Amino acid sequence: MAENEDGQERTEQPSAKRLREAREKGNIPRSRELATAAVFGAGVAALLAAGPLLARGAQGWMRGALSPEPALLQAPERLFGHMGLLLLKLLWVVLPLVAVSLLAALLAPLAMGGLQFSNKALTPDLNRLNPAAGLKRIYGPEGLAELAKSLLRVALVGTAAGLTLSHGMDLLRTMPNQGLEDAARTGLHFTGRLLLATACALALLAAIDAPYQKWNWMRKLKMTRQELRDELKESEGNPQVKGKIRQMQAQLSQRRMMEAVPTADVIVVNPTHYAVALKYESGSMRAPTVVAKGVDEMAQRIREVADRHRVATVSAPPLARALYREGELGKEIPVRLYAAVAQILSYVYQLRAWRAGTAPASPELGPVAVDEFPAEPGR
Repeated sequence: MAENEDGQERTEQPSAKRLREAREKGNIPRSRELATAAVFGAGVAALLAAGPLLARGAQGWMRGALSPEPALLQAPERLFGHMGLLLLKLLWVVLPLVAVSLLAALLAPLAMGGLQFSNKALTPDLNRLNPAAGLKRIYGPEGLAELAKSLLRVALVGTAAGLTLSHGMDLLRTMPNQGLEDAARTGLHFTGRLLLATACALALLAAIDAPYQKWNWMRKLKMTRQELRDELKESEGNPQVKGKIRQMQAQLSQRRMMEAVPTADVIVVNPTHYAVALKYESGSMRAPTVVAKGVDEMAQRIREVADRHRVATVSAPPLARALYREGELGKEIPVRLYAAVAQILSYVYQLRAWRAGTAPASPELGPVAVDEFPAEPGR
């Protein structure tokens, strides 16, 4: 089981973030055997498919190379340019073969992890120069895997070549008795069969190596449970930090709420547990707004601030409980509580008038009718 530097077992599959970071660093699964098989196989396929065309081109190039113009013998300074022209003509002859091989070299990585260009992969890494790490790669599990792969490569290619040779010996024995063109044709045909057998052996090796490289890449990127937890903290935030932020936000909200209590018109209370501060400004508000609310200790603090600033406090337990459950800070009260709150505000305004001496008698608050637990629609 793979372990990290702390000795913890890497038992968890890599997260999407870890896979993305690995790709950004250029760390993607690669199979040299797959690349070799793709390039070699594509070249052999192109050679077999376009063999006659390549043969005619090579024959023409050879004829031109071995039959120089007589004028070149009288002008040796032209030989250098003539050699360059011959090389260009040779490149033009083998261009289809080279183009197919290059295309295969570009397409082979798509079967593993896609094409990925990363500047980080070009950054010098001093760890690669560490002799201890090099010895570990050579004599460790990866070194043994590479040794087994090399032995398997020799066995597969050797077997394919041996079988091809054993089945073609009779054909090769007839070549000395053939004419030059027939012998060349026979030799090329046998060479094509040998190359095709070798390509099949390399393809079989690639079919074994590619899944192994994919599995080994995922194994190296596996994570410990602690690494998963740390990554979750980084992505979602440290729970302790988030808790501290929520606590500070709650304190700030409570501070603003307590600052708004002196501006309220009335505090509706359940004498022991609930307190809700309401404010209404005619002309600028459609309905009374909840500026503060609390339960137990917070309710006591709201009542104390209200008493210091002489804000009217009215006891209406069912209404106080309904306002606390359904009202939201900074928002208007629910529509169904309009009538009950209007009765409370009317009483408060009459009480202010009486205290100011503009009302003949002290007002009395009658029963405040409110359905504390209304039935849900459809029931």
